[in-house]
Amino acid sequence: MAALKYRIEEDKATWVIYVTDAGQVTHFHTVWEAAERAGIWDRAKVRLDHAGFGVVLGDDKKKFKTRSGDTVKLSDLLDEGMKRAGEKLREKGRDKELSEEEFGAIEKAVAYGCIKYADLSHSRNGEYVFSFDRMLDDKGNTAVYLLYAYTRIKSIARKAGVTDRDLLDWLSHNSLSFEHDKEQRLAKQLIKFPQVVERVAEDLYLHPICEIMYEIAAVFTEFYDTCYCIETDKMSNEKKVNMSRVALCEATATVLKKGFDILGINPVSRM
Repeated sequence: MAALKYRIEEDKATWVIYVTDAGQVTHFHTVWEAAERAGIWDRAKVRLDHAGFGVVLGDDKKKFKTRSGDTVKLSDLLDEGMKRAGEKLREKGRDKELSEEEFGAIEKAVAYGCIKYADLSHSRNGEYVFSFDRMLDDKGNTAVYLLYAYTRIKSIARKAGVTDRDLLDWLSHNSLSFEHDKEQRLAKQLIKFPQVVERVAEDLYLHPICEIMYEIAAVFTEFYDTCYCIETDKMSNEKKVNMSRVALCEATATVLKKGFDILGINPVSRM
């Protein structure tokens, strides 16, 4: 209660969020009620929330611990993530295609990103089974899948030879045209993102951000497989760029990047 009094009176906090395990919810509500009766907290002026979280389970469906029964340290978890991410990338031959610096950046992005995403993609009140194999899978609702999708999307404008300035110049003189149903579906998916962010800011459940990002990436794959952004004439080898579709790709990348920012995940331009 003393800490709450300090935050309200000294820090001038207007919104305080307590992040602990779900078992402490009764404790916090008791403290808040006492603070209100003591005249410390005015619910009309300061918002208080308890963002409780569930338990992480091991493969045995029991509380996640080391073999010796100790609590798993985050530093050990991140080190193991780095090791496994590096192995996975080497299996795909990325160490031969990238510089040492690029490989290190991607290794870190994948390792840290997959651990964060696995935690945040589940409802924070529920339990989930911790699995590195599942986290590092490049299929399904995982950070690796989304990171790959993001790098592929960002490569389209690069392959088309279209810069940000080119795109802005084109957009200042032209309107977007979504005639194909796959274009329309992707555009509709993108405009849902702000609504999801507003809901997350209200109820403090982050997993809908992961869900909408996965849905966007999946819908983008359908769009990309059907709608050509770049076409090359077989006879003249001339490249024809559909600027409206390239703009839609860049809008998709921008939304995914914003989602990564909210989740605290660093995407990379190459995978």
